[in-house]
Amino acid sequence: MNYNHVPVELKELTTETINRKRFYVTPEGNKYPSITTVLSVRNKQGLFEWRKRVGEQVANHIARTAAARGTKVHHMCEDYLNNMHNESPEKFAEHAKNFLPWCLFKRLRRGVLCNIDNIHAQEAGLYSDKYKVAGRVDCIAEYKGVPSIIDFKTSTKERNDSWNENYYIQGSAYAEMFGERTGIEINQVVILVVTEDGTVQEFIKNKDKYLPMLEETVTEWSVQNETPINAGSNVSDGGLSNNAIG
Repeated sequence: MNYNHVPVELKELTTETINRKRFYVTPEGNKYPSITTVLSVRNKQGLFEWRKRVGEQVANHIARTAAARGTKVHHMCEDYLNNMHNESPEKFAEHAKNFLPWCLFKRLRRGVLCNIDNIHAQEAGLYSDKYKVAGRVDCIAEYKGVPSIIDFKTSTKERNDSWNENYYIQGSAYAEMFGERTGIEINQVVILVVTEDGTVQEFIKNKDKYLPMLEETVTEWSVQNETPINAGSNVSDGGLSNNAIG
């Protein structure tokens, strides 16, 4: 399969770490927290209880292993959607050296990657002046013919829909960011999950349900981090200007 690309112009963003939190620097010089950082204020109790139950060392090992596996699968999906398997097959074949991620990628390839086409961007930095957040999106493309924010996830076991609320909020934030940057409206969020036993799950949502949750979370993050209120918006200003940083 060969994928069609419909690129859009998106300006590069740089990142800074401030007080152990990731911020993106916009072309205008604003510093907005990553959407992942902002979402970390949600459901803290459940994560705390899990770490307490399994122990810090085990929790850290599980987190590092899952992150490494997920990153490798992401790279495989990105290269495949960029048609590397056709244009540089020998280079693409090197991915097979990472056995488990390669097996998981092949399950995604057979099950759901065939539904993607007309790709606008992959691993692209985005930001929103309305919500004062930024981030890096996995993929923006048509999914089953519908313009979508697409995110690839790996998991140790099958996920219940209720576990994915942060993913849906994150995807909705990317849709808003992309709309601000390009004028192209995207309403659909697609989360594609592959588990360690090879099960592939597809979750499709409309962003409208999750935008109030996004606004609420941005406000909560801003309050917890003592950032000022933006007088020109009803959303707390979780971003910082260069003057605020010092």
